[in-house]
Amino acid sequence: MNILLSARLAGWLLVFLGGVQVIPLMAAFYFDEPLAPFLAAGAIALALGLPAALGVTPENIRIRPRDGFFIVTGAWLLASLFGALPYLATGALGPVDALFESVSGFTTTGSTVLTDIQSRPRSLLLWRSMTQWLGGMGIVVFTIALMPILGIGGMQLFKAEMPGPVTEKIRPRVAETARRLWFIYVGLTAMEVLALWVAGLTGFDALCHSLTTLSTGGFSTRDASIGSFDSAAVEMIVIVFMVLAGVNFVLHYKLLSGQGRSVIRDRELRYFLSLAVLATAAIAFSMLGKTTPDGDPLGFRQILFTVVSLSTGTGFATADFELWSAFAHVILLILMILGPMAGSTGGGVKSLRVVLVIDAVRNNLKTAGHRNAVRSPVQHAGKPVPDDVLAAVWVFLAVYLALIGVMTLMIAAYGYDLETALSGGITSVANVGPALGEIGAFDHFAHFPAPVKIGLAFCMIAGRLEIFTVLVLLSPAFWRR
Repeated sequence: MNILLSARLAGWLLVFLGGVQVIPLMAAFYFDEPLAPFLAAGAIALALGLPAALGVTPENIRIRPRDGFFIVTGAWLLASLFGALPYLATGALGPVDALFESVSGFTTTGSTVLTDIQSRPRSLLLWRSMTQWLGGMGIVVFTIALMPILGIGGMQLFKAEMPGPVTEKIRPRVAETARRLWFIYVGLTAMEVLALWVAGLTGFDALCHSLTTLSTGGFSTRDASIGSFDSAAVEMIVIVFMVLAGVNFVLHYKLLSGQGRSVIRDRELRYFLSLAVLATAAIAFSMLGKTTPDGDPLGFRQILFTVVSLSTGTGFATADFELWSAFAHVILLILMILGPMAGSTGGGVKSLRVVLVIDAVRNNLKTAGHRNAVRSPVQHAGKPVPDDVLAAVWVFLAVYLALIGVMTLMIAAYGYDLETALSGGITSVANVGPALGEIGAFDHFAHFPAPVKIGLAFCMIAGRLEIFTVLVLLSPAFWRR
């Protein structure tokens, strides 16, 4: 393993995270809030990062698959540990809660242990939003640039989608891909900030919610999330940008490159949008005649917002969907598991895998009972999908559901009801945020005991990094190679 290269990259990551402390520091100065937490966090990051970044000189700068697993997992763990420092320095949270909030931020999950959010220092809320925005772009670069060479759960198919890196030339290709993605990501964020500001939000609220929309993170500056603004315009803007964030960023690039026809023909995109439409219609039909706790009719806008929010893994809320029908709950939990498109900032299984599974099942049904039938291969982007890729998809799904089951059992073991336990397992692995039961749309995770919070944090990181990136490091065979 290339330890020296890993150390140098970790050093530069700390230098970067220390440098961006300037932003919440400026916010603290502007809002007349304490500067010390961000000065301390920045100083610690630079003190630890600069020696490694500048003093370590690896002989080999190539990143092989084995190095990739270690570097990616280490980067998210390091960022999460560093991200907890401002919460600790301000006295807002204790060590376990600070780590939980930081992990939830960088993994763009959106589960929170903070209460009375609007009373917190605005500089801290800005940092909280920034962790999600940085994590969102990080996961897009990881998915599109690194996962193809790691061969995780069928994501080798991205080789056919975008000129990604190969093992021998990874450094320049990753840099090129990252620049393109950052351009799109920053541009969409700026567009949403402007749109929300025009719709009536303050500049601070517009910025924070844009950062957590494009990252499909869902952290809000209010306890009541987007619902606190009670604005149809704000909700429709957020819906549009949640959908854009849930779309494969390769398609954004293709659209900007004048390849709109190929975007329209993209099967995964059609599946993703069709699923949202069907889920919205099904829930709306099941809730006909139902009212809110205040006696008002349940609006279509609330249902659409909730479906888009949970299917993209964003986790914003405008309605307490915990009070909806059991049928609606089942649909929402399924949407949380499935997630948006691969190559987006969202979590979940990803639409690409679901489409492949649907095709594989359809092929098996066609040939069932016909010994001499010739099975047509599953195809993606007009090319046959290798059997080993399909096998990887099935294994991924099995391990994904198993991890949800383990987390569900852990939560239940501490005395929580089945609805809270199951939805807690799903929301952590799928990186959604809110769930059902005691962790509903307007609830928090502060009441969980420390072991459960640590377990949830592990599931957030594992789910965010496609599970095998983390689990492979726990295998003794990995370290014996």
